Amino acid sequence: MAVITTGVHGNGLEYIEVHSKLCDARIFLQGAQLERFIPRGQAPLLWVSTADDYLPGNGIRGGIPVCWPWFGQHDTHGWPQHGFARNRRWQHIGSEVQDEVVTLKFLLPITDEDRIYWPHDTRLELHCRLSQTLRVSLINVNLDHHPVTLTQALHSYFPIGDIHQLIASGFSSAHYIEFAKGPYAQTTDDVHFDRETDRVYNALAGQQRLHTPNGTIVVRREHSSSAVLWNPWIEKSRRLSRFNDDDYLRMVCLEAANVREDAITLAPGARHELVTEISWLAPGEQPR
Repeated sequence: MAVITTGVHGNGLEYIEVHSKLCDARIFLQGAQLERFIPRGQAPLLWVSTADDYLPGNGIRGGIPVCWPWFGQHDTHGWPQHGFARNRRWQHIGSEVQDEVVTLKFLLPITDEDRIYWPHDTRLELHCRLSQTLRVSLINVNLDHHPVTLTQALHSYFPIGDIHQLIASGFSSAHYIEFAKGPYAQTTDDVHFDRETDRVYNALAGQQRLHTPNGTIVVRREHSSSAVLWNPWIEKSRRLSRFNDDDYLRMVCLEAANVREDAITLAPGARHELVTEISWLAPGEQPR
């Protein structure tokens, strides 16, 4: 039977743990950040740096940070990179269990401090559906009387064994911006890694795969035609906080997003649900 418990990290961060016949998982209330997901009998599907200190106020370097209500640097100097949702304490508003499938629901309260950045009346929820597959939904509702525009991403970190052996597939016919240059046409279906990679894809198909030495990770998206593919490589790894110099060898980010031309504008009363769904390739499925 599925067991849902609460706990507190030694540095003070609160979390919820799930143990079921289908998976183990842990999600922190700060950022509603899923930090661990292990399908039963399989390897972990999320990566976290061993250099992270799990201190309040810092997003955890790994798992799935929530970037909202903007992705990247804001045009206003001094505003937090990737928005403020990943550093705020979310409310746990409900749990459901059905046939060992656990769904956890979280709500982001908008504080007076947050309204400096976000003077709109909106509701933001994150739902995690935990089975052999991980499904994370970021749900926006515009409660205001005017349209609201936002960008967002589910900044997923994946364990890939060895970046030199990683092949990411499913990128054919898309275009991408990299280091503020482009757009460039993706001329092959596959992406290989031999340098820093920081690509923002648009008009991208809804499924990609990460072919690693330990198996193939399937990454699906819904209500998103954009995604971010990132590995910091050698020099940037040395500058990143809470990140070991050689961590770039073991991780890659492939992020479901609504960015650039895929930014979301919600009419009054409108709702949008960004979804990422992650699993290991099932036995018998074609690897490419």
